[in-house]
Amino acid sequence: MSFRTLLLSVCLLALVNTGAAAESLRLGFNYPQSGRYKEQGLQQRLGAFLAVEEINRSGGVLGRPLELVIRNSRGEPDQGAENTAELIDNEGAQMVFGGVSSAVAIASGKAARDRDRLYFGTLTYSNATTGSEGHRHMFREPYNAWMTARVLSQYLNANHANEEYFYITADYTWGWSVEESLRGFSNTSDVERHQGVRTPFPRALTSDFQAALEQAKASDAKVLVLVLFGDDMVRAVNLAYELGLTQQMQVVVPNLTLGMAREVGPTILEGVVGAVPWVWNLPYEHDYARGMAFVDAFSEHYDMRPSSAAASAYSIVYQYRDAVERAGSTRTADVMRALEGHRYSLLKDEQYWRAFDHQNVQSVHVVRINDRETVMADPYSSGYFTIIASLPGDEAAQTREEWQARRREAGRSDTL
Repeated sequence: MSFRTLLLSVCLLALVNTGAAAESLRLGFNYPQSGRYKEQGLQQRLGAFLAVEEINRSGGVLGRPLELVIRNSRGEPDQGAENTAELIDNEGAQMVFGGVSSAVAIASGKAARDRDRLYFGTLTYSNATTGSEGHRHMFREPYNAWMTARVLSQYLNANHANEEYFYITADYTWGWSVEESLRGFSNTSDVERHQGVRTPFPRALTSDFQAALEQAKASDAKVLVLVLFGDDMVRAVNLAYELGLTQQMQVVVPNLTLGMAREVGPTILEGVVGAVPWVWNLPYEHDYARGMAFVDAFSEHYDMRPSSAAASAYSIVYQYRDAVERAGSTRTADVMRALEGHRYSLLKDEQYWRAFDHQNVQSVHVVRINDRETVMADPYSSGYFTIIASLPGDEAAQTREEWQARRREAGRSDTL
């Protein structure tokens, strides 16, 4: 081989390697751009794009820029699974994330598993996601129904013991999980005393909520639990206000988000209690520097405060970036090992990915909606939440023995 030929070969190899190094690392993003949960989907989008922008500005992941490839799940499980398959098979996504509906996250996670890709659930609160339907390729960033019920029941048992409850629950896996868990921990499992109604999902009509709320009003209940989310919760709580129930009963919305609060407004929501894994004012109250930086950047970028949905998507992108860099590889098995057992602090206090179920264990909180004056005092008119109770993650989460027992009840292996 002549010197000229050798030099040309070296130059060509350098060009190939440079091109490979600059090739984008594609992440599939599967969220509802339409449907009942579109507001929560938008918040995820804003949080995810902010994370990608920051990471790319700092050099990307292993020298490669991140690229988001997005699809609309429409809040439908079949569409979510189809999107996930297409994102991996046709778009080359190395990881897929998203959710809002647990049914969508579960179906999408199985499609990713079948293709040996990780799926990160953003807003998926059903116990089943990392429980009976859990598998090695599913990682859940937010808390679950069990953790929601633990922290809420701590507050409810202290303030509403021996009162009668009435449950209005979305009739799908998330709703079932939350109601079952909350009834168990709040000692309201007696369905004759603590009545309940299930409303259709995902196509409940306003008349369904009207009928359910009229039954609640006719009961002797002092606590009204709305196990509803997104637009369904918004419609139901507006009707509850019109019927006078927000003045007669303590209204509890187990999974509150800032987006839902903004849609309803402080006049109607004032005094409502719910659970959250994170709210934008939490970092300021506890001096979490990284969390404050996120809220400041998000607020400046989008002229609004971030919700827990935005925080979840933002955190997932960073957690995937960090795991890939620890592993030195995008290979699924390597990234999985880098995640399992990993402890970190990002937007709040320490969190970690449990190795046996891939649940993210983190502190959880009970919040109460503030009065209108307090809400509007925030520069972005988003001072909705006062944190009134908290529980460390290890106290809120299922133990390994509890998790294994529920897996066996569902006919599943007691390991992933």
